[in-house]
Amino acid sequence: MTPPDDQRPDEPAQYAVQAPADYPVDFEADVVLRDGATAHLRPITPGDAELLVAFYARVSEQSKYYRFFAPYPQLSDRDVARFTQVDYHDRLALIVTVGNDMIGVGRYERTGRRTAEVAFLIEDAHQGRGLGQLLLEHLAQAARENGIVRFVAEVLPDNRKMITVFTEAGYKVAREFEDGVIMVEFDIAPTDTSFGVMQAREQRSEALSIARLLTPSSVAIIGASRREGTIGNALVRNLRDSGFPGRLYAVNADTSATEIEGVPAYGTIREIDDTVDLAVVAVRAETVADVVLDCAAKGVRGLVVVSSGFAEIGDEGRKRQRHLTGLARSYGMRVIGPNALGLINTAAGVSLNATLSPVMPSRGRVAFFCQSGALGVPILADMAARGVGLSSFVSAGNRADVSGNDLMQYWYSDESTEVVLLYLESLGNPRKFSRVARRLAGRKPVVALKSGRATQGVPLGQLVRRSKLPPATIESMFRQSGLIGVDTTGELFDVAQLLAHQPLPKGRRVAIVSNSDALTLLALDTMAGCGLETAGEPRNLSPDATAEDFGAALSEVFADDRAHSVVVIYTPPVQSSGAEVAAAITAAAAGSDKPVLSTFLASRRVPEQLRVPDGDGGAARGSIPSFLNPQYAVGALAKATQYAEWRRRSDSHIPELPDVDTPGAEDFVAEYLQRHPRGADLNEADRQRLLSFYGISVLPSFPVLSADEAVARAADLGFEVILKATAEQWRMRPDLADIWRHIHDEDDMRAAWAEMTRTFGVAADPGRAQFVVQKMAPPGVPVVISAIEDVSFGPVVSFGLSGVATDLLGDSSYRMPPLTTRDAAEMVREVRAAPLLYGYRGSDPVDISAIENLLHRVSRLTLDLEEVVKLDLRSVLVAVQGATVLDTTIRIAPNEKPRQDTPARRLT
Repeated sequence: MTPPDDQRPDEPAQYAVQAPADYPVDFEADVVLRDGATAHLRPITPGDAELLVAFYARVSEQSKYYRFFAPYPQLSDRDVARFTQVDYHDRLALIVTVGNDMIGVGRYERTGRRTAEVAFLIEDAHQGRGLGQLLLEHLAQAARENGIVRFVAEVLPDNRKMITVFTEAGYKVAREFEDGVIMVEFDIAPTDTSFGVMQAREQRSEALSIARLLTPSSVAIIGASRREGTIGNALVRNLRDSGFPGRLYAVNADTSATEIEGVPAYGTIREIDDTVDLAVVAVRAETVADVVLDCAAKGVRGLVVVSSGFAEIGDEGRKRQRHLTGLARSYGMRVIGPNALGLINTAAGVSLNATLSPVMPSRGRVAFFCQSGALGVPILADMAARGVGLSSFVSAGNRADVSGNDLMQYWYSDESTEVVLLYLESLGNPRKFSRVARRLAGRKPVVALKSGRATQGVPLGQLVRRSKLPPATIESMFRQSGLIGVDTTGELFDVAQLLAHQPLPKGRRVAIVSNSDALTLLALDTMAGCGLETAGEPRNLSPDATAEDFGAALSEVFADDRAHSVVVIYTPPVQSSGAEVAAAITAAAAGSDKPVLSTFLASRRVPEQLRVPDGDGGAARGSIPSFLNPQYAVGALAKATQYAEWRRRSDSHIPELPDVDTPGAEDFVAEYLQRHPRGADLNEADRQRLLSFYGISVLPSFPVLSADEAVARAADLGFEVILKATAEQWRMRPDLADIWRHIHDEDDMRAAWAEMTRTFGVAADPGRAQFVVQKMAPPGVPVVISAIEDVSFGPVVSFGLSGVATDLLGDSSYRMPPLTTRDAAEMVREVRAAPLLYGYRGSDPVDISAIENLLHRVSRLTLDLEEVVKLDLRSVLVAVQGATVLDTTIRIAPNEKPRQDTPARRLT
């Protein structure tokens, strides 16, 4: 609840709560409500007694009746103790707070080994904001972690709101009517339907929370200044000059002026006799928290904090930044920044420039998210120079709250945005980023530039979990999500220029019409390097080709069904404006659904001669972009073509694996961690058992300590075996044979033992096996399938062919589970050594489906079991039919940092 304007709120309750020793801090979450406002969700504590009593006093008698099925005007001391004292395992209550007020509570109480009863109570003034749905999601997540798989509830028939919470959650709900009460029962395991419901709600609420920032009716600049050259003065000027039709207010505690740069001025935001939707904050870092409390008292919906002095300066700043974020969210406000450049919205009726950049871009169809404040100004200048209009722009600085994920949720449903650009310095929640980006890319092209890939560097101000995965993981994630990855800002704008004005290509074949042989050769070389094909021979015209010559050639290529895209290269003769040639190009391209790019007079934008004007004086769709040279044009076209192929790809799905026993695997892991609380590497028997839950069988191997023992074991197996060295340093050595194959009898085994011991020496520990005996597998190609639990990305699966060269060249593919059928197929095919699997130099093609099946099973295992921190099927022999797993390693360890993208919605 918002305090009166003349009363500043205190620090919110969660900062003062004294939690019990067993308090599950991981259950805490900042959440976005249905109306876009934020709130804090956390487990209840004994210290919340007064908070609960005050909450219950505000709840209507009808809501109390729905909860307890009888009049229940007030809580007794015994009730309060029972409701606030829980064990967080068999009995759990989660509360939602805004500022210092509890506005909702949900709880479950175990009624059986795997069953619990669930109930909710929401303050009447906050019903309809989605609290019941959020509480159900988080209670279900906590219950699953505590071994509960089913919820039951009793609901009065006329309590339609609560019945709706259950029936619209995406679970399969069973209902029975008994003694005047509806009995509701459902399994709480996440399903495709429940995931879809939660993600749709997440998108709507997070999009609305960003819309509240981008479409204010009134803005206050806190820290406004009369002095030119100051941040506070620049913000006032830029907002005033942007054409913002709403109300502007300048706030400066150190001035008695009634106006600043023509904007009404006040000492504090609370003195403004009007509502304020957005506050742009430019005060000293030490005073920002006080400003947040003032804004909370005023009912401000969002903040843009341009002030520096937060996480980028070290530990003190990091604490200050965390406090700022928690404080703002606890009072329902989202934060852009701190250390941000700000935000821009060019939409008609908004025209808002709340940034430090004096450049107000023209209205357009491209949206841009940038983490770097320093890079934001040159980005805006470069886009203006290219004539690329923007729909909206956000530079988030330290990105303490609002992130690229939030903006992608907003742009997904923003009709004025057709292309999204991302400049990323770090990924706070890679799993959610991948999920949200994939959904957006299925509707609109998303072009992304990730800096720091080579060094894995993270700017000081951005608080993220540091990944230990190779840079190739980011590139693979971009491909998996359908993002158009680029390497430079120039390439970012080149691709944006094409996508903003031209349709997507329908294939890889490109027709070239040119009056320069040299530039045609550059275009052809670039096409060959990026996988594009020529649609027949290029139409090479003479250097002094006329408009009629260009028109005739272009008519031919546009009529040619072989051509999917057209590149026009025009280098004019002396003293020619090219106007007639431009007219010929636009006439030929009019009405075509083939993308057209040009190198026209070496222009780096949409030339006036090739522009289709829009209503705002910009370039509408159908305008033909020009690039400095054909290499840039073809490079942008190649990126657009790859994205178009991703959009056209056949339907893909996550395959069903009916033989998987997830509960059995979970029980095995829990029991293993009881025996090994700090984690350990599994022995062979445990590895085989764990993998068996997921339908993965391993060819057994048997350690042997002597030649006699090796002979005996081989005889037991019926010979046709191998003798293999076990030490890691001998594996895959190009100069040493670590495996002796085709052992048919005792003589073969003794000869193998003698030669292997001469090669590798005698084990230093006579009780430790240096070799193993294993049955021969069918001949095939050796591959490696691995998975790792990364602190930032969560589970990541990789694939590659076995061998030193693969390791040295980093020839591996990566994907984040869950894997679709398309993901697994692409993993196998995108490694450079993939031809070895398809009959290279006359060899037999191997069973690709067997590889993909193993990838799906490993993906499912790592997705289900986050305690499996490392898994390697490090020797898989793929034959013409089937694949044999020969060697594995698995490590299980307690999960110290839970995955960030859980089924229950939360801000991270």
